[in-house]
Amino acid sequence: MASKESASAWQPLTLPMFRRLWLAQVVSNLGTWMQTVAAQWLIVSASGSVALVSLVQTASTLPVVLLAAPAGVLADVLDRRRVLVGVQLVMVGVAAVLAVMTFIGGVTPGVLLGFTFLLGCGAAFITPAWQAIQPELVPRTQLPQASALGAVNMNVARAIGPALGGALVAAAGAGWVFGLNALSFLVVAGAVASWRRQAVPDPVGRERMVAALRSGARYVRHSPAMRRILIQSLLFVPAASALWALLPVVASQQLGLSADGYGLLLGALGVGAVAGAVVLPTVRARLSVNALLTVAFAVYAGTLVGIALLHSLLMAVLVLAVAGGGWIAVLSTLNATAQVMLPGWVRARALSYYLVALMGGQALGGVVWGIVAERAGVRRTLLVAAALLAVATVAGRRFPLYDAARLDPTPSAHWPTPPVADAVDPDAGPVLVVIGYVVRPGEGDAFATAMTVVSRARRRTGARRWELFRDPAEPDRFLESFTVPTWGEHNRQHAGRLTVSDRRNEEKARSFLLEAPVVRHLLAADVPLSAAPSGKSPPAT
Repeated sequence: MASKESASAWQPLTLPMFRRLWLAQVVSNLGTWMQTVAAQWLIVSASGSVALVSLVQTASTLPVVLLAAPAGVLADVLDRRRVLVGVQLVMVGVAAVLAVMTFIGGVTPGVLLGFTFLLGCGAAFITPAWQAIQPELVPRTQLPQASALGAVNMNVARAIGPALGGALVAAAGAGWVFGLNALSFLVVAGAVASWRRQAVPDPVGRERMVAALRSGARYVRHSPAMRRILIQSLLFVPAASALWALLPVVASQQLGLSADGYGLLLGALGVGAVAGAVVLPTVRARLSVNALLTVAFAVYAGTLVGIALLHSLLMAVLVLAVAGGGWIAVLSTLNATAQVMLPGWVRARALSYYLVALMGGQALGGVVWGIVAERAGVRRTLLVAAALLAVATVAGRRFPLYDAARLDPTPSAHWPTPPVADAVDPDAGPVLVVIGYVVRPGEGDAFATAMTVVSRARRRTGARRWELFRDPAEPDRFLESFTVPTWGEHNRQHAGRLTVSDRRNEEKARSFLLEAPVVRHLLAADVPLSAAPSGKSPPAT
């Protein structure tokens, strides 16, 4: 059983396009980690400031907090392949300029942080699109493995890149590191350009940016499963990021290491993460998802205590390897759960909110832990972070993840086509949908309970207001109403925003009915209907 699970972890790599993009991403991640080491070491050498060093993490992650939501909209609305290629080419230029400025001696800590921020902006636009294309590269049954391999990818680079970066900085200087990072972006752009993606046009027409931004936020707001993922991320990442923010200072001040020694410590984190990803399928076969998160939270808290108290390089390497395994166990589990449960039409937008929680926690942690360490010292700061993570371990049990195996995000166009859908202006609205129900005697309460689950699907897919009414004179008669901003938005509910899980929930609610429901679609009275057939109004369906 364990052997089979371990073997299946590598199955997506048998698919040629996934393998090509995965290898290209390894190259890019190597460049990114080499650049991180070079940037942090340049700053710590020039200024010796703990706060400035920690700001490298903030400068690279803050753009995701600011730009992830609009980046997710672009990835859902535009061709994801073109988005990826275009942004990669821009990052080639930014990294090349930084390399040239470093060679001529024009880089100060402020300039370096500025360029790190610009490259972080590029990553903010790339990441939602990259996450969203995974279901296009592998079957849905392989999405958990693909997500874990994405984590392996990052941590293979983390295991090798810092050591290479530290050695190259010591041997040739930071300029060469920045130049190689520019080439790594070019490799990814070429790999993505070779992908012959078949873009599927939106049957209702391209969604507008502002409307798409609102619909993504509405989906996350009304998805209990997605909200649990965000809560778990916010419980873990801010406290856990203390290790990443303060590790350069631990290396230089507590352990007395040089740039290549710091690279060794980061490499230990990466090796531990890769080992953790390899054994994770076996662990998942024995533990539930929520038990796995609890164990990983607790283990990572213990490693923070270990790093705070240890002065031995060998012991620090071993503890950091364990920390890498705990880090990857948490983030891989959260990411895989999101990938499996999210429908395609909103995947990039919803994942952008996960990225905001992830990167926002790291950005905030980079600032807070740097300031605390300046005043209280690195050791005490790590112990405080460990205590907070121990509290988060207990709190996380109150917000368990939903079972993704019970959710089917496959599109389900089970609603009939709205009457006169092709004749009404897609921007016309608002639209009021009214549905009448007759429930079997004595089952009204059960029906109302089932409809609370249905209401979430209405809201996730476009409704901004939902209500269920009961006739006091005839308690078996109910009236559901919900409003959608425009006719086009409502048409999207019919054309693919609903899922198989939504259909099953509707079928459960309708199992209490005596007869088929009666549906009416109504437009605001001041909307002209000149495009509709003469003398006809939208009939009931």
